[in-house]
Amino acid sequence: MRRTPGLDLLTAVACATAVMTATSCAGSDEAARGDRPPSAPTGVTAQAGSATSVHVMWNQVGNGSTVVAYEVYRGTTKVKEVPGDHHMVDVTGLKPSATYAFAVRARGADGNTGPFSKKVPVTTPAGVEEDREPPTRPREVRGRVAGSRAVSLSWSRSTDDRGVASYDIYQGTSKIHSTPGGETSALLTGLRPGTTYAFTVRARDAADNTSPASRTVRLTTAADGGDGRGTAPIGFRATTHHTDGAYYIDLSWTPPRTGGAVTEYRIHLDGRLATTLVWGGAAPQDRAEHSFFVTRESGVTYRVRIRAKLPDGTWGGFSPERTVTTGTGRG
Repeated sequence: MRRTPGLDLLTAVACATAVMTATSCAGSDEAARGDRPPSAPTGVTAQAGSATSVHVMWNQVGNGSTVVAYEVYRGTTKVKEVPGDHHMVDVTGLKPSATYAFAVRARGADGNTGPFSKKVPVTTPAGVEEDREPPTRPREVRGRVAGSRAVSLSWSRSTDDRGVASYDIYQGTSKIHSTPGGETSALLTGLRPGTTYAFTVRARDAADNTSPASRTVRLTTAADGGDGRGTAPIGFRATTHHTDGAYYIDLSWTPPRTGGAVTEYRIHLDGRLATTLVWGGAAPQDRAEHSFFVTRESGVTYRVRIRAKLPDGTWGGFSPERTVTTGTGRG
């Protein structure tokens, strides 16, 4: 028996909470007027780029409000401000072997600021005296188009006599992204459809010595929407289980490699949006799991798939669709 979830089920699922929070199911007069304050940025990460710098990233706020700027705080001190279409910044002038806590908040067109994001701690590495030797150039740089608004890059590890602290990705002459020294890939989002981009990668050590640029990789995003597979959750699985007279769908997946934390997902049942999930704590980096109630009847079949919200605020590609039937436990 196949049944499309009714309104009551979709509402129940959409309003459920587990280890994460769900978005509100009801609008407000303030939202209808379009003057709601910005929400708190999610997906905030802070990683040491060197002994004296930290790279801070966050997901762009997308709750319908107009964001004109983001303010970055170190503790209670505002240290950076960037335009509303940016979602990353380098904070410099820090001390080696020091622990800091960073938070971000958005400012609307009316001048009002939203709530702070959660604070993210980071510790800079120890300083290195008299280190003037830069890392080697990243090699074997490859790129792949991931739909109309994203590309993925990968490269081989650089070497350094004191260790690589981070990799910086440049679009032309502008630095647009940074990854920890232990990572050799990144997903770049927020691009324009049908546009050609030129990317290079540089390695950086704890003393802020920077390697020569890698070879240039030129990629052209898809002119239309594309399938977005490169931004979709990986290894998506769905099964069912029965507890206390109720059937639940159990989901598991690996978050797409976006270069930042993925904190928000949409779950679709039988082609309809069932719920939006927002991780309330630290978002999983390796394997994510979620379970939710669907029915009390056995033999009901559902089609389910998910998609992730990317760091630029857009929604990535859908996972493969899985079919599950209550009472079988199989997906």
